[in-house]
Amino acid sequence: MIKRVIEISQEPLHLAVELDQLRLHRRPPESGVLASVPCEDIGLVIVDHAETTYSHAALARLLEFGAAVVICDRRHLPSGLLLPLGNHTEGVSRLQEQIDASRPLLKRLWKQVVQAKVRNQAANLVEDSPGRRRLLALAGEVKSGDPANVEAQAAKIYWAEWLGSGSGFRRDFDGGDGVNAQLNYGYAVVRAAVGRALVSAGLHPALGIHHCNRANAFCLADDMVEPLRPFVDRAVRELQQAGQQALNPETKRKLLGLLTGTVRVGGQTGPLMVALHGMAASLVHCYQGREKRLIFPQERGQEA
Repeated sequence: MIKRVIEISQEPLHLAVELDQLRLHRRPPESGVLASVPCEDIGLVIVDHAETTYSHAALARLLEFGAAVVICDRRHLPSGLLLPLGNHTEGVSRLQEQIDASRPLLKRLWKQVVQAKVRNQAANLVEDSPGRRRLLALAGEVKSGDPANVEAQAAKIYWAEWLGSGSGFRRDFDGGDGVNAQLNYGYAVVRAAVGRALVSAGLHPALGIHHCNRANAFCLADDMVEPLRPFVDRAVRELQQAGQQALNPETKRKLLGLLTGTVRVGGQTGPLMVALHGMAASLVHCYQGREKRLIFPQERGQEA
């Protein structure tokens, strides 16, 4: 079942719960209920209106049903994430498997993450272009743990050609112009969905493969989202080419649509939000020694 994504940005609402239904109340309360959605049908709630309020019961019940809640800041970019911890029956054993993962295993897994990311970046560049050929070559050069930082080498080539040579585009991780704001919003949405899939598999999002910032509670999500960033890049480029250059409700809907877009994973096709669970399961199998390779969602038409 495809879980629903709810975005709150057009007007201030109050979120409450009644009989396991998320009630979206207009404010003031006498204005009535805008919508009522079964909590079990919700996968992601994105709140982008500063005057939105919540009942504690609403947040708690959403988490109990496995939904993730994303809070946006004054720039309309996601700045906080609530994930449903503790719902998996094997959470303790999964945590121990993560803790026991050897350094060589983590380095091999990071190699696969970087290779998948660089290949997906290459797929976004013009076919048979020098940049695409160079990225594909770099993907084959990644060593265990990526000691040569191929990821950064590839990024320099990729962003120089992503919008076309001479575009003058500069990547700004803090928001920046409309292009960067769209990229950052899309990345954060997919990151939240990845985090939700990881905790649904019983994994703890703070214990990363490569990322290990002590102030980051979602290191593992930041690791596993890397090969999916080019999906966002492609969508943002399409928006730019269509003249939709700002981050607004219309472009947000386009980016949110990535979660329901059809991808391939493990020989099957389906929505990205569902495919992420297959990716998380493959990571569990690698921790357990049952598999050696991670599987990542791939866009339709892309070579495996």
